[in-house]
Amino acid sequence: MRIAILTSSDAGARGEREDLSGQKLIQWARQLGDVEDVKLLPDEPELLEEQLWQWVRRGFDLVLTTGSTGLGPRDVLPEVTRQVIDREIPGMAEAMRAESLKHTPFGMLSRQVVGLAEKTLIINFPGSPQAIDELWPVVSPVVPHIVDLINGHTRHAESGEMTGPG
Repeated sequence: MRIAILTSSDAGARGEREDLSGQKLIQWARQLGDVEDVKLLPDEPELLEEQLWQWVRRGFDLVLTTGSTGLGPRDVLPEVTRQVIDREIPGMAEAMRAESLKHTPFGMLSRQVVGLAEKTLIINFPGSPQAIDELWPVVSPVVPHIVDLINGHTRHAESGEMTGPG
């Protein structure tokens, strides 16, 4: 699996804060595949959208983002993600928020988005290493299946029959 990771943080981009959330995503993502590209950008919608599109055009299977999912005036990543994706996967984002609520009432304020952009799965994570540790086990079990599905490899569990290419 080809993976890219994007951190959206004004302070991080200015060198005022270490990108602990991006580092945490790198650690977790290596369980699923090769982390081939990592970027740290300010909370600028145009820059973030262009980066996501670059990875989609390059055929990455999975793009993980962290940061810019809250309610601050510069928290724009959910809106940017919606500009890029073709199909939203609301159940994954809902499952992430449900898990967050087990740890903090502020979990209901997170606005992360999950969706498909062509054949690239994009998952927004909050900008907190602790939240990433809490949420990774929620989404990671289904990511390989989603990547298989978007590449046309579907399997019917009841019959073991394969449909589509492969």
